[in-house]
Amino acid sequence: MFTAFSTALSALNADATAIDIVGNNLANLNTTGFKASTAEFHDLISQQLGIPMASTEVGLGVAGAQSVRQYTQGAIQQTTGAFDSAIQGDGFFMVRDQNNQMLYTRAGNFTLDPSGHLVTATGQFVQGWSANAGVLNLGGPVGDITIPVNGVVPGDPTTSMSMTVNLNAGAAIGSDSNYSAPIQVVDSLGATHTLTVSFTKTAANAWSYTVTIPDADLTTPSATPLATGSLSFNAHGQLTSPAAGSPVAIHIDGLANGAANMNVSWNLFNGSSSIVTQLQQASGVSGTTQDGTTGGQITKVGMADGGIIVAQYSNGQQVTVGQLALASIQNPSSLVAVGDNNLQASATTAPAAVGPAGTGGRGTIQAGALESSTVDIATEFTNLITLQRSYQAASRVITTTDQMTQDLLSTIR
Repeated sequence: MFTAFSTALSALNADATAIDIVGNNLANLNTTGFKASTAEFHDLISQQLGIPMASTEVGLGVAGAQSVRQYTQGAIQQTTGAFDSAIQGDGFFMVRDQNNQMLYTRAGNFTLDPSGHLVTATGQFVQGWSANAGVLNLGGPVGDITIPVNGVVPGDPTTSMSMTVNLNAGAAIGSDSNYSAPIQVVDSLGATHTLTVSFTKTAANAWSYTVTIPDADLTTPSATPLATGSLSFNAHGQLTSPAAGSPVAIHIDGLANGAANMNVSWNLFNGSSSIVTQLQQASGVSGTTQDGTTGGQITKVGMADGGIIVAQYSNGQQVTVGQLALASIQNPSSLVAVGDNNLQASATTAPAAVGPAGTGGRGTIQAGALESSTVDIATEFTNLITLQRSYQAASRVITTTDQMTQDLLSTIR
């Protein structure tokens, strides 16, 4: 009878711990990426009353409740955060704290600090890969993701250009047929230059052309055009000479701003189709293209699906500047919570396998979203009622045992 006190007391202690677990779950009902824990119980060793056999065993109570975190998938909620990320499936984001310790989290509410580091809401440095000279090496070691918030992207010089142009077949031969069209090209410094292509009808179905650049763009102005030649058309207004696959070579030397000399190919065909025609319509240009880009500064940075960080520049370019890393851990239940939505590896935690999202069994990353807490309020309230009843029952055992003890002492007196 006297072991009933300790047996019931063990139940009270276990129930109290379990209620603490439920309370912690409910407290984190709205915590991003929080994984709810369950209370697990196991009995204590039994004592033998008389002959050792199952029918003579009397238990000594219950061990303290153990908190076991359940890594179920939380609901994905769309957000407006530029760097918000949610993991769909297995894996953890990796973060480094101020003590240089590697931690793991499912909370993807990331932001940029003033230095351009991608950090968690509580200031830990998010781990992944940063682009180096425009190259992202996903096979290299992970580190703090740093975004060049004040970075610029150099321009790419023009190497190819084209214009869709029609020359009036009814124009008079000679200077009365002159038609000019401008097109911009980009040099190695990202500066633009306007080339002028001038056409003059020289005969039926025949035109000459010249390509010029303003004298102010050159160190030493030249009276010689950058390129000159002739165009021949057939009776259907299609270009026959130069033939398809024979672009016009344009050389620009001695630019005044110190940019490198340029070699531009003027394409007169789109594949085998002529884009320079001679039809009975007014001369005009319907479109121009060139493959150069001017220099630009970052105007916007955001997260894309897969954990890819993309920077948008003022020249219209989009460049990948970083990517998040995910860690896959075979026994995540061994991780220890250390606060700030972070988890730490314990002595029994398997080594983390690190890689990009969607590889090696790791989940995918959805941009512009966050994973909600897995706490279910209905389940927790049910658990709370059950534990309260258990606590009341154990208290009743103690009360009853105390009364029986009092009755025994009264009999002795």
